[in-house]
Amino acid sequence: MKSAFFFALVCLVLVISSSNCFAQVSTSSDLINNAKQYDGKTVSYKGEVIGDVMIRGDYAWLHVNDGFIAIGIWAPKTLIGDIRYAGDYHIKGDIVEVSGTFHRSCLGHGGDLDIHVSEIKKVISGSSVIQPISRKKVYIGAYSIILVLLFCALKKFFQSR
Repeated sequence: MKSAFFFALVCLVLVISSSNCFAQVSTSSDLINNAKQYDGKTVSYKGEVIGDVMIRGDYAWLHVNDGFIAIGIWAPKTLIGDIRYAGDYHIKGDIVEVSGTFHRSCLGHGGDLDIHVSEIKKVISGSSVIQPISRKKVYIGAYSIILVLLFCALKKFFQSR
């Protein structure tokens, strides 16, 4: 009786914990270089959400960049509720790990390479990024303005003669 209860408890724990398991994370280079082998298989991919999150009916497009290449992600709209930041020049996007079916040439999306996700997990929240002002750029700008003013003054001087 005790062993049957213990066995049932172990099975329950394994079933519950397996629903949120992600496979070994693939890189964009690995997926692209071995697209034929991954085609139609479940993959995990991790990276920063970049660009715009584009809602298309009950689904959404987003792009996830692992530091090398961004891959298109097609996800049910219900799965993207946690995504708050999409990276651009002023924002560090949310870091997510996605799990879903890899398509090297998705017929439903114009033949593009994409992942149709079944799970998205936000790993790190994004944030605003403050870009420091480069002193070199300030000096170059100031010198450029001085040169333009000098050329305008010289032009007027020589035209008035």
